Amino acid sequence: MSVEIPQSMDDVVMQVAQRKLHGEDVTEDEVIKNAVRDILQALFDEALEGHYDDVKWSGDDLEVTDFMGKSVGKVSPVGASFVDDFRKNADELTLRLEDETTKLVGGR
Repeated sequence: MSVEIPQSMDDVVMQVAQRKLHGEDVTEDEVIKNAVRDILQALFDEALEGHYDDVKWSGDDLEVTDFMGKSVGKVSPVGASFVDDFRKNADELTLRLEDETTKLVGGR
């Protein structure tokens, strides 16, 4: 996974500080939301050995579409939101995203 994708709240705080230092106005929630999408995208890219599927927000869920634009599945947060799940336990969320990736890729 990319070094630039925050994996923990410490990473999020550091990225917010760095981006604010460069004049960007970002919140922790924005950084977390982008990180969760990017983590799932990286997991799909790794599982498929290339970028064939796209991960996008669909409300509070993450929707995965194939290269033809067809939906192949959705991933939902366990708690109120992915931001809450990340704040509660980022490692557990990443493991769950890995499991969801395996299910969606293996189901084809």
